[in-house]
Amino acid sequence: MTAPVLVGRPLAIADVVRVARERAPVALCPEARTRVDASRAYVERLVAEGRVVYGVTTGFGKLASVRIDAGDVRRLQRNLLVSHAIGVGTPLDTDVVRAMLLLRAQSLAIGHSGIRAEVIELLLAFLAHGIHPVIPSQGSVGASGDLAPLAHMALPLIGEGEVEYGGGTMPAREALAAAGLAPVVLEAKEGLALINGTQAMTAIGALVLHEAQALCTVADLAGAMSLEALKGTVRAFDGRVVGVRPHPGAEATAANLRRLGADSPIHASHADCAKLQDAYSLRCMPQVHGASRDALAHAVEVVTRECNAVTDNPLVFAADDDVISAGNFHGQPVALVMDYAKVAIAELANISERRVEHMLDPAVSGLPAFLARHGGVNSGLMISQYTAASLVSENKVLAHPASADSIPTSANQEDHVSMGTTAARQCAMILANATWVVAIELLCAVQALDFHAPLEPGPATRAARDAIRAVVPPLTEDRILTGDLAAVRALVRDGTLRRDVEAVIGALG
Repeated sequence: MTAPVLVGRPLAIADVVRVARERAPVALCPEARTRVDASRAYVERLVAEGRVVYGVTTGFGKLASVRIDAGDVRRLQRNLLVSHAIGVGTPLDTDVVRAMLLLRAQSLAIGHSGIRAEVIELLLAFLAHGIHPVIPSQGSVGASGDLAPLAHMALPLIGEGEVEYGGGTMPAREALAAAGLAPVVLEAKEGLALINGTQAMTAIGALVLHEAQALCTVADLAGAMSLEALKGTVRAFDGRVVGVRPHPGAEATAANLRRLGADSPIHASHADCAKLQDAYSLRCMPQVHGASRDALAHAVEVVTRECNAVTDNPLVFAADDDVISAGNFHGQPVALVMDYAKVAIAELANISERRVEHMLDPAVSGLPAFLARHGGVNSGLMISQYTAASLVSENKVLAHPASADSIPTSANQEDHVSMGTTAARQCAMILANATWVVAIELLCAVQALDFHAPLEPGPATRAARDAIRAVVPPLTEDRILTGDLAAVRALVRDGTLRRDVEAVIGALG
């Protein structure tokens, strides 16, 4: 049986992926329940004593000066959810919704939010039963947290809104009944605790970064195959070279490229040729891929911290008899690194597209134009570069920093916002585009390597070629290529291509 992910203890991004995509079980750890109960008891004491506490006995945002009567506390929390659930756009993917549920539960379980354990347990029950709130993807400015997305996430807890359940979309109340669950009636502060936070941007960011780091290694593989196809040299990846400029990402990429190019008959065939230097898109792979690796590693550090942070407002410090209104909901830390990650991922696609162009240009490659057999009648892979060019151009627009923008909200009370969720959503789009571009490079590289027969590529790249050829036959006559490209992309995304290579040469960095 799969070990459960324990909410209330530190989570890694891998844990988020397990819950979001692999449906790993989740449970609230015992020490978290103790913290949550103590925090809740303190909030109930504040209410009983009639203290003025933001969002507990007052309105929200610009309405913080409006005092709420004790008899309206429940109504206040319900109204908060329904009034803030005004997102628009295509619903977030199920894996993102599941990550949001997990991360919201994690933030609450740290014990500074004043919410009841039974509300957290219902969030976890949604994960267990596959009840996934329908959450529109647009509408967050990323300060006061992801208010609209989290309001849509929280509505089904009180039996409102819509969810995906059992393969269809239905009213939340129906899904709860079908799963044998009952909605909760929110008490003081609980609505605010549920929607003040950065869990939409953090959920998207965690899933994107997990996949982007994997793409770095596949980009190294694609580049190694292109290098062989273009009869480039591996000397530029010598450990001494990166050793005198010791960026960790460059060292990892160079090590990968050395191993991926080892024992190649194609490389051996031109060892003594007069060519001294390759184009930058080949020679500078450690420096370019490596810089992206380092940028993504930094983004992972920040997002991992955010996965384990308390991001609502006000914060409850029961042991100190204190409640503090502050700004942990502001998404700037995530916004900045997601913008950074956008550029890092886009660069993997930029340099990949250049290698595609080199393979298709006979003046550079020494291979048939556009890797076509019987060129003229056949166009071969000519248009694959057009598609790659379109995608990298689109990425350049998406890479504009969302965090450089801010727009005041709540009658200027909330006068600086992060746009972190926009940055995260754009990063996901860039990742999708970059994955297609790397798949295009792989498709071109296997076709180019075929022209070197009877010379074979090295063991690692031969394994990659064989994996691709198992789903995509050689291009001998023009045919519709969208299915071929989709098949290669699937090998990249599900990890098959990397696993087949690592089965031959061991784990890559």
